Amino acid sequence: MTTKTAPSPVASPPAAPRRFSINLRQSGIYVAFALIVVLFAVLTDGALLQPQNISNIIVQNSYVLILAIGMILVIIGGHIDLSVGSTVALTGAICAVLTVQWGLPWPIAVLLTLVAGAILGAAQGYWIAYFGIPAFIVTLAGMLVFRALTLTTLGNQGIGPFPDEIRSLSNGFTGGYLGNIGLGPLGGADLVSLLAGLAFAAGFALSQWRKRVARAGYGQAVEPMPVFVLKIVGVAIVVLAVVVQLARFRNLPWVLVLLAALTLGYSLMAGNSVFGRHIYSIGGNLQAATLSGVKVKAVTFWVFVNMGALAALAGVIFAGRLNQAGPTAGTAFELDAIAAAFIGGAAVQGGVGKVVGAITGGLIMGVINNGMSLIGAPSERVMLVKGLVLLVAVAYDVWTKRRA
Repeated sequence: MTTKTAPSPVASPPAAPRRFSINLRQSGIYVAFALIVVLFAVLTDGALLQPQNISNIIVQNSYVLILAIGMILVIIGGHIDLSVGSTVALTGAICAVLTVQWGLPWPIAVLLTLVAGAILGAAQGYWIAYFGIPAFIVTLAGMLVFRALTLTTLGNQGIGPFPDEIRSLSNGFTGGYLGNIGLGPLGGADLVSLLAGLAFAAGFALSQWRKRVARAGYGQAVEPMPVFVLKIVGVAIVVLAVVVQLARFRNLPWVLVLLAALTLGYSLMAGNSVFGRHIYSIGGNLQAATLSGVKVKAVTFWVFVNMGALAALAGVIFAGRLNQAGPTAGTAFELDAIAAAFIGGAAVQGGVGKVVGAITGGLIMGVINNGMSLIGAPSERVMLVKGLVLLVAVAYDVWTKRRA
C-alpha cells in the first residue's frame, strides 16, 4: 500500500519593497513658497527679508492665518464658510462693547467673545448638519445676517480704544527676559527667541524621526535617509533664519506665539485624533463614513462651531490691531481664508489638506501682498496676481488628482 505525499508548497516570491514617492500635491506648495520668497527678495533688493518686514508680514496676516486654520477643516469636511468675515466684524464689535462700553475685564470679555463666536458657528452648523441645507447657502445667509447685526451693534460707527492687553496680543512682542546675545556681524538678538527657535527645530526633528520609525515598523514606505536629513536640516535653517531676524528686531510677536500653538494643536488634532480622522473620512467619502459608523451630523456641527470660535479670535486680534471695532471690519476675509486653504493644498472635493499647508498658503498671499507693495505695484495688479495664483493652485490640484 502506497501513501501519497502532499506536494511541497511552492515558495512565493518575496514581496517587492515599497518604493518611496513624493506627494506633489502636498510638497509642491512648499517649493512654490520658497520660490516666491526668493523672487520677491530679488525684486525688492532684500527688503522683503529685513527683520522689521518679516515681523510685519506675520502681524499683518495673523487674522487670516487664524481663519485659514478653521477653514481648512471646513473644506476637508467637504463644506465652505462664507460668513467668517462678517463673524470677525460682529465678534470684534461684541468685544468692543464688553470692554469699552461695559468695562468688563479683558480676559472675561475675550472669553465671552469666543463663546459668542462659537454660538454663531453652532447656529449655522445646526442648519447644515441636521437640516441638510448646503453650507454655501447657510453661510451666505450668515454673512448677510452677521453684517447687519454688526451695523446694529456699532450703530454704524467705530468703538475704541481697546485695553492695552488686547492691543499687545495683536501688536506686542515678547520681552527680553534673558537679555541679548551677540551674533557677530548680525549684532545682538534676543536669547529667549533664539532658544524658542532651537526648541522648535529640535521638536520638529524628533517628531519626524518618531513618525519615520513608526512607518518603518508597520512596513510602510519611508523616504531615503538623505532626503529625510535634508528635510530636517532645511526646516531648521528656515525656522532659525526667521527667528534670528525677529530676535534682531523686537523679539517674537505675541500673535506668532499664538499661531504656533494653534498650528501645533490643530495639526495634532487633525492627524492623530479620532475626531480629525472623521473629518477626513466625511470629506473623502460621505457614504462610506456614514456606513462605517461615523457620526456625520455631530462632526459637521462641531466643525462649524470651531470655525465660529476661531473667527471670533481673529475678530479680537483684528480689532485689537486697529484699536477699534468698525462696521467694515472683516470685509473679504472669507475670500483670503478660502484662498489660503486651496493654495495650501486643500482639495476642491474635500478629504485632503493639512493645517500647515493652509498656513503656508496664507503666508504666500501675505508675501505677495507685501512684496508687490514694496515694489510699488498698483492694487489691481496685486489682485490679478493673487487671482492667478489661486487659479493655478486649484488647477494643479485637479491635474495631480487626475494623474493619480
